[in-house]
Amino acid sequence: MPENAVKRPSAPPSLKGAPWLKRPETARVFAALAKSGVETRAVGGAVRNSLLGLPVTEVDLATTALPQQVMALARKAGLKAVPTGIEHGTVTVIVDGVPFEVTTLRRDVETFGRHATVAFTENWEEDARRRDFTLNALYAGSDGTVFDPLGGYGDVVAGRVRFIGDPEARIGEDYLRILRFFRFNAHYGKGPFDADGLRASVSLRGGMAQLSAERIAGEVRRLLAAPQATRAVEALFDYGLLPSVIGGVPRLERFKRLVSIEEALGHDPDAMLRLAALTVFVAEDAARVAARLRLSNAEQAVLALGARNHAESGLPEEGAAKRLLYRLGPAAYAAVVLIAWADSGASANEQNWREVLTLGERWQAPVFPLKGSDLAALGEVEGPALGALLRRLEAEWVADGFAADRDRLLARAKEIER
Repeated sequence: MPENAVKRPSAPPSLKGAPWLKRPETARVFAALAKSGVETRAVGGAVRNSLLGLPVTEVDLATTALPQQVMALARKAGLKAVPTGIEHGTVTVIVDGVPFEVTTLRRDVETFGRHATVAFTENWEEDARRRDFTLNALYAGSDGTVFDPLGGYGDVVAGRVRFIGDPEARIGEDYLRILRFFRFNAHYGKGPFDADGLRASVSLRGGMAQLSAERIAGEVRRLLAAPQATRAVEALFDYGLLPSVIGGVPRLERFKRLVSIEEALGHDPDAMLRLAALTVFVAEDAARVAARLRLSNAEQAVLALGARNHAESGLPEEGAAKRLLYRLGPAAYAAVVLIAWADSGASANEQNWREVLTLGERWQAPVFPLKGSDLAALGEVEGPALGALLRRLEAEWVADGFAADRDRLLARAKEIER
């Protein structure tokens, strides 16, 4: 073999022992669709992840059976069949509560963005060629035999995320594939990004303006939680695509430091916290990003912690940390501390930051010893003024290091109302 020749991987190994393939639910759906002349295979993520030794969370199936035939065969086997996308060839078969999307093999007749006109086929390679990336065009039969019509296994092994056919044509079918290209690199990529895919993504980035906020947000969440999120975000930044996704000025270094801190601590990736580190500097940033991506109120609340924390940047002393923990609660406190740490530098005062972060493990926030009924019993204040007095007393109690007991607080209330 010449010295510079590319060594191609051998044929894909069998997935016969894959846990998802041995599950009784999977066996039942394969058995239900086993009819003379019908071929059914798992496709996409389940096959790809199994070849990589990664977890499989769902199993999609491709079949030569027509959608109505899938419905009939499933029901004949006593399984629930739901025509979730029957006009596009997709039926959801539910086995003991586990859903399987079963889609008839298809080929594109005409494409109008996402709204392609398709025809059903029995040709597996035609079906493979209408998919997005080669590493998603892998199939596995019920016996675990992997069918690889486009050489996707080689790309899986090499960590290459490569569009099938012409990248510009694939992206033109659905501009979300630009974000998917970066997201799949964040999950499976090794080495340089595919040059043709990058060129097409940069050239067609304007098409992302046609995408709904919800679809963009879904990809952003998955990308930011990926094992190599930094790799993908840096590439989006370097090639000028990141502002098109999030708007505004990204804070790349703070984001990278947060990811490094999470990894050093062994924390699971927190997509919203990472988004806060990347996008939020002041409160208005949180509102803008949340509106742009149509985030939930809970997600916007996490983003807002990035701005709230910026006003309190720097390593807090113990008293300030306790006040912050009392005010925010454990989850929000941890988020604020992590972003403050990222603001200060991933390695700055690491041991001190770890101690501040774990304060809740050593200190139980006390319960404010006064209630509204206690103040009402004094008979000196009522209505809105009572609530205002209670809040003032609590603020003073917190500022004083949580020292005052109920009697001292009542005495203070009388002093204020005199």
